[in-house]
Amino acid sequence: MLPKAEAAYFAIADISGYTNFLAAVELDHAQDIIADFMDVVVKGLRPPFRLAKFEGDAAFVYTTAETIDGSLLQDAIEGAYFKFRRRLRDVRQASTCECRACVAMGDLDFKFVIHHGEMVKQKMGGREELAGRDVILVHRLLKNAVGEKVGGRAYALYSDAAIRAMGVDPVAQGLVPHQETIDIIGDVTLWVRDLEAAWQHDDAQTRMEVTREDAYAILEFDIAAPRQTVWEFITVPGQWRKWWDADDIVEESGKGRRGVGTKNHCAHGNHTNVEETLDWRPVDYFTVGITLPVPGAPRIIMTRAVLDGPDGTSRFELRIAKPKPKDKAFLDGAAAKFAERMTQAMAGLRSMVEGRQPGVDAMEEPAPAPSSGRFLTEPVKSGPRG
Repeated sequence: MLPKAEAAYFAIADISGYTNFLAAVELDHAQDIIADFMDVVVKGLRPPFRLAKFEGDAAFVYTTAETIDGSLLQDAIEGAYFKFRRRLRDVRQASTCECRACVAMGDLDFKFVIHHGEMVKQKMGGREELAGRDVILVHRLLKNAVGEKVGGRAYALYSDAAIRAMGVDPVAQGLVPHQETIDIIGDVTLWVRDLEAAWQHDDAQTRMEVTREDAYAILEFDIAAPRQTVWEFITVPGQWRKWWDADDIVEESGKGRRGVGTKNHCAHGNHTNVEETLDWRPVDYFTVGITLPVPGAPRIIMTRAVLDGPDGTSRFELRIAKPKPKDKAFLDGAAAKFAERMTQAMAGLRSMVEGRQPGVDAMEEPAPAPSSGRFLTEPVKSGPRG
């Protein structure tokens, strides 16, 4: 039987500066550094993506999910990049090694190319490989002139096909139009996100997380589902509405991208609660300010966090911030009613996500190259290059 064509999103995470880095430094720590950073990025992309294979200085990932929320997919790409930047910063602060590789690790960066199209799986060299015109296209798009447009090496380049499949408005979201001409394929319309600018903006954000230590009250639930799945069902209105007892949930995101400033209007009969997002850290936590339709009601601040549990499970925590003394009685009453509703709703959420398979996919993921962390624990001295 011929392989069956499947629709898929493809993404390539490519290390910028890789060739110059390896050519100018000792290999003792260079390979460890590359493996460490690549592992951080690939883990950040999972899910919704799966690893197809490593390609030297790049990781090729894909997902055959029929529908992916546009905000979730962009959060996965940008979140993976932000994790790399945080890891780079932490490593540079922690490392005492002065070898050329460790000194030059700051020259490394990442760029991402994202496309939507069709593929087939075929056996090559004893394992399954992805093949097809769109697989070729996403690889050819790595060679482009985008760096000249954004003035740097860190960017996410979305094909117009990916943008349309996600159902997002690229102009409203501040993406920059771009055009490339690919041999045989022809002109390709693309959209660019400057990841350096996105990182600077995210890093400068004031965090408003209600921690466990600072919380006035905490509700917590163990859910036998991956963290990304739980995150999707508590943030995407269409999924959220399936298990929460609201008559309707209307999202107001301005630019069409979920994040700080997004407002959700939760209708309950003739009353509507308004939740404004004050802090947004996918897929770890988000903090909201809740305005209830009660005269004189105080604004309730709550962080909703999703943490990794054992064996692929998750823990969902709702942490309510401490009220002012004059608001304590009101909050106690509201929190008690909310806890009752949430406990009942959890049964519905669990039934939807526990045991839920992300999609049939028999391809085995390749193992990442291990990093021993020697660049942190075993400093080496730069020697003469012969």
